[in-house]
Amino acid sequence: MSQGASVALLSGLVDYAGLFPPAALAMDAAALEYARWLRSPEAFMLGRFVAPAARLGELGLSAEALLPKPGPGEPWRVSALIGTDASADTALVQSFNASYAGRAAVDSVELKAATPSEAETSLGALPAGLTAYVEVAPDDTLAAMLAALKRRGARAKIRTGGVEPSAIPEPRDVARFIAACAEAGVSFKATAGLHHPVRAEHALTYEAASPRAVMHGFLNVFAAAAFARAGAGPSQLEAVLRETQPSAFRFDASSLSWRDLRATSEALEATRRDVASSFGSCSFAEPVADLRALGVLP
Repeated sequence: MSQGASVALLSGLVDYAGLFPPAALAMDAAALEYARWLRSPEAFMLGRFVAPAARLGELGLSAEALLPKPGPGEPWRVSALIGTDASADTALVQSFNASYAGRAAVDSVELKAATPSEAETSLGALPAGLTAYVEVAPDDTLAAMLAALKRRGARAKIRTGGVEPSAIPEPRDVARFIAACAEAGVSFKATAGLHHPVRAEHALTYEAASPRAVMHGFLNVFAAAAFARAGAGPSQLEAVLRETQPSAFRFDASSLSWRDLRATSEALEATRRDVASSFGSCSFAEPVADLRALGVLP
């Protein structure tokens, strides 16, 4: 299987969220895991380290010996989750960036807002230079929320799973969200429940008695985003999201195809830039192992 289109789709795709369930690693362990994957052949897939802003000081201490020295090395990229006290958390972001300049940088923040006006207020309080994602629900407020984010130059975030079956949104709702983002010109990221490439039933935690449910696949989600960019409607996108056959997703020398839909490498690069940026996962090992099993990775 050619690497051209797959690299276009996968580059920087996975934001590492090992601190969060179901992995819920300690900070030292999560920092070590991220550093290990940064040295791997699959490092091209690795995006930002995700941490609550309130734990950035802890991250700095845990990663001190792992961070590159200032100079030619690439600094760690960090996405900070902003809590209810946005002003205090923003100060923590600025302090972290000053303390670890050239070694690590928070260049992305993620926050929640219940209404468009709340989103605009929170975004207006952020310092310049940060890429901001606001978690939104795929409900009747979606169009107004996306319009508010567009005005502020912000991005959307959708929750695609969790540790209980009820946390997994229906494919029709995810399809509606993707189509709305593409139409509004608002890029999005996904979080939770995308450990595996293709839609299938899996355990939702690592416990022996874990509940099981059908989880969304990240190839489904990002292929749907590429087709949405090309004009596919919600019903087509829902069909992509419901696909359970790995063989239905085909990479060749210059494109990704699903059934009779096709996205070129150039279209996939544009999709990642303009429509669907990344997804957060508490595991990097699972996406890598599954992609290798499918022949997408060597």
